[in-house]
Amino acid sequence: MRNPLVDTHPTRRHFLALANRTHDQRPERRAIPFQRRVIWMVVLALLSGASGSPGAAQEASKEQMQGLDEQVQEIKSDVLSIAAELSRLEERLLYPSNTQVAVFVSLAEGESFRLDSVQIQIDGAPVARHIYSFKELEALQKGGVQRIYTGNISTGEHRLEVSVAGKLPSGRDLAGSESFSFSKDVEPKLVGITLAGQLSGDASIQLGGW
Repeated sequence: MRNPLVDTHPTRRHFLALANRTHDQRPERRAIPFQRRVIWMVVLALLSGASGSPGAAQEASKEQMQGLDEQVQEIKSDVLSIAAELSRLEERLLYPSNTQVAVFVSLAEGESFRLDSVQIQIDGAPVARHIYSFKELEALQKGGVQRIYTGNISTGEHRLEVSVAGKLPSGRDLAGSESFSFSKDVEPKLVGITLAGQLSGDASIQLGGW
């Protein structure tokens, strides 16, 4: 029996060959779109996963930044504590209790004159001069106290001279100077200076032990 797909006629053999070739190539052509669909599905899946990554990364980044900020604040607090302790240690080393003297400045209660500067001399030698800013003056007017000088002196009798310059609320210049004697023993000496203004333009300077 003759095979229906085999023919000896040249023309028929040519058409059969074309038919067989076309039949053999159809699965390859159909496979290409399917492969593309698979590739696109994979790409979309990757894009979908990537689209969620920035949000997650941002949340993680925010948490890390908050954690770092808390650590920075803790470090700042530790550094300030260490700096304060070092300052106290330095003061004890530089100014031993048996030779230390500290001078403080304050304004009398209710005073509103403008304090410009204060100069301190001990035993005729200038030891401190301070020019006051607006914020410093405001703090003094609210009852604040300023340590204007810390140093070393020997035990015994000493002379303290205070010079003050400023302006009264009326605009009149305020100036004055006073000289005081004080005694230094083996304990640290704290000297308080209280300033007040007078209508005459003279500064009232009072000395007290603290």
